[in-house]
Amino acid sequence: MNLPHHLDRSVLISAPPETVFRFFQESPKWAKWWGAGSTIDPRPGGKVYIRHPNGIETVGEVLEIDAPQRLVFTYGYASGNPIPAGGSRVTITLREDGDGTRLHLYHEFAEAAARDPHVQGWRFQLSMFSNAVADEVFADAASIADAWFEAWAIGDAAAREEAFARIAAPSIVFRDRYSALDGMADLLAHAEATLRFMPGFRLERAGEVRQCQGVVLADWIARGPDGQERAAGTNVFQLGPDARLTAVTGLWRQQ
Repeated sequence: MNLPHHLDRSVLISAPPETVFRFFQESPKWAKWWGAGSTIDPRPGGKVYIRHPNGIETVGEVLEIDAPQRLVFTYGYASGNPIPAGGSRVTITLREDGDGTRLHLYHEFAEAAARDPHVQGWRFQLSMFSNAVADEVFADAASIADAWFEAWAIGDAAAREEAFARIAAPSIVFRDRYSALDGMADLLAHAEATLRFMPGFRLERAGEVRQCQGVVLADWIARGPDGQERAAGTNVFQLGPDARLTAVTGLWRQQ
């Protein structure tokens, strides 16, 4: 097959390669990336089927699969336009990049006219893929936010340390109006001082969390010992590929 034209696209995903590659091996995950009804048979010669949300169908065949590093498949349209079935080839490779995964896509075409519309198409589709992976990896974002707020009110020092260690990386960074903290030891000392100088205060989440590729927004309320609201704001949580907090920024609402 003569395929002289190509496009390259790369995206960094906040998840390990094994997690990312499962989206090429399991049809339910494949469909989360592409659209309901899409399927993949993850073996050489296996069928690739993509049903786009607008009803357009893409078909292909797996040529190579080497988990969790490489997937190669043919790519064309059931209608034959603008690419006939088997008329182009897609190679996806994964490699570790820091704490995440660098996905590289290489799509080869017979004609430049067929390639050019796919430049933006893959830009969009890989963005959708990144979000599909993130939605799975960070599915517990709400409970992590709740655990963060609750940990500040734990009176026992050992239990408080254990609570923070379950959800936060040792190098956790915390910034808010009253905090400029680097590392778990700094955070624990600050939490202890908060309990000493503001006894009886509790933080609680207000409303649903919002999550996008590991960045989580959660509104909060601080209540005094009498249960009355004393302060409110929004926290910006940054989650690492292991779904542990790497950074938190607290934005206080003007009272």
